[in-house]
Amino acid sequence: MSYSQPAPGIVGPFAGLDVPWLLRMRAETRKEHPFLIWAPFDAPSRKWSYGEFHERVGALAAGLAKRGIRPGEYVLIHLDNCIEAMLAWFACVELGAIAVTTNTRSAAAEMEYFAGHCGAVAAITQPAYAELVAASCKGLRWMAVISHDAGAAPASAPSRGDSFESLFADSADRPRRAIDPFAPCSVQYTSGTTSRPKAVLWTHANALWGAKINAAHEDLHHGDVHQTYLPLFHTNALAYSMLATLWVGASCVIQPRFSASRFWPTALEHGSTWTSTIPFCMKALLEHEVPRHHQFRLWGTAINEPPAFAAFGIKMIGWWGMTETITHGIVGEVDQPNIPMSVGRAAPEYSIRITGDDGTPTNVGDTGNLLIKGIPGLSLFAEYLHNEKATRESFDEHGYFITGDRVTMLENGFIRFGDRAKDMLKVGGENVAASEIEQVIAVVPGVREAAVVAKKHPMLDEVPVVFIIPQDGVARLPANLHDTVMAACKSSLADFKVPREIRFVDDMPRSTLEKVAKAELRKMLG
Repeated sequence: MSYSQPAPGIVGPFAGLDVPWLLRMRAETRKEHPFLIWAPFDAPSRKWSYGEFHERVGALAAGLAKRGIRPGEYVLIHLDNCIEAMLAWFACVELGAIAVTTNTRSAAAEMEYFAGHCGAVAAITQPAYAELVAASCKGLRWMAVISHDAGAAPASAPSRGDSFESLFADSADRPRRAIDPFAPCSVQYTSGTTSRPKAVLWTHANALWGAKINAAHEDLHHGDVHQTYLPLFHTNALAYSMLATLWVGASCVIQPRFSASRFWPTALEHGSTWTSTIPFCMKALLEHEVPRHHQFRLWGTAINEPPAFAAFGIKMIGWWGMTETITHGIVGEVDQPNIPMSVGRAAPEYSIRITGDDGTPTNVGDTGNLLIKGIPGLSLFAEYLHNEKATRESFDEHGYFITGDRVTMLENGFIRFGDRAKDMLKVGGENVAASEIEQVIAVVPGVREAAVVAKKHPMLDEVPVVFIIPQDGVARLPANLHDTVMAACKSSLADFKVPREIRFVDDMPRSTLEKVAKAELRKMLG
């Protein structure tokens, strides 16, 4: 492990605490208050009080222990938004197992990598993904399948796996273990600029940090209702929304996914006061009438007060964060005016640096590389699991985490997002490494070289486009090469990573060292 316990005499903010403590405390202090409200698309909403949810988590943790899951083992949770995803996450964490949440749009090759890399011993999934998980994740001792597909009835019952309900035992037998805030808690796989997604390991202290600091940044209180539709396998919904809600004893409404037509009816039904959103969702909501009697007081998104979304009449605070930072390293002001289209100011819990490529600080108005310093295992992730080299190389010589993002310094400490590290794309809120797509295409017969760049998209922000130099030139292009490349991408990559367009060229613009000049390729997209 690259992180360590605090030195003797240093008292951390979560000394003697862990995630099960937080849920147990809320079950005692807010027993009857709704914690999670499941709002499926084709059935009535269902409320889970803090007391009821805590009891069910205990029953599932006891059942997982009976099924042989031991502390320190990895359990895949491959689920769309649903209550079962949260029950599974908390039960693993209570037992001392490590909850590994994976993107449900992942292809078979990605699932095989996730399960093999972390050494998953069991998986919990839903009917739509049961065959994929069973076929791809070879080392599992068992797999359990919930009864529905994010609220919708499955087309047919899965032929593999045990029923999720069969996992539950008696909550009186819930496992007990020594509290250690720096024990491993959960893993999320995140796309970096390298070809393989890295496994970001959080400790219990990381999860509690996310809960507490997100709630503070968002000005959340126990009377708030946080509407959640972004995927719970990502940090945004998991920490910004759900864990922050838990910290203050508020309520979290969970929808299966974003739906523009169902957003306002759900908000009105439950009195939603807060949501974490992305431009993709807000663009879709502009097509719908804004009800006059909604109770939203704040939205959190990528940028402060975007003029395009002023029609909602709701204050919007910007923020920037990563899976590795658990919360926002840059955040807008709740109670003060913000510079429109900025991200916000450096969050007080971190040290932020903006530097040129030579490491010198940038001036106001200049764009530079964003670095952030915190405490590994507390305010920064613990490590990249099973990848000490990647962990070590992600920090500079001063102990700052190298984010790969570029930002511009504005007046009065405000920061605007500059551009993403050149080989990263943002597709509908998902991070995509261009190199991951390129490596799939490079081995397709008939392809000499491939380069992926982002093309602007009105709804998704960006989509991948690939330029390919065919082995024998464009003039002798095999008739089926386009289809072969697309088939390879669809079988190896999640759907949002699949190129929207293929352009065959005889050569590509080059910079120094014969590297492809991707800035020039982007210009060619128009």
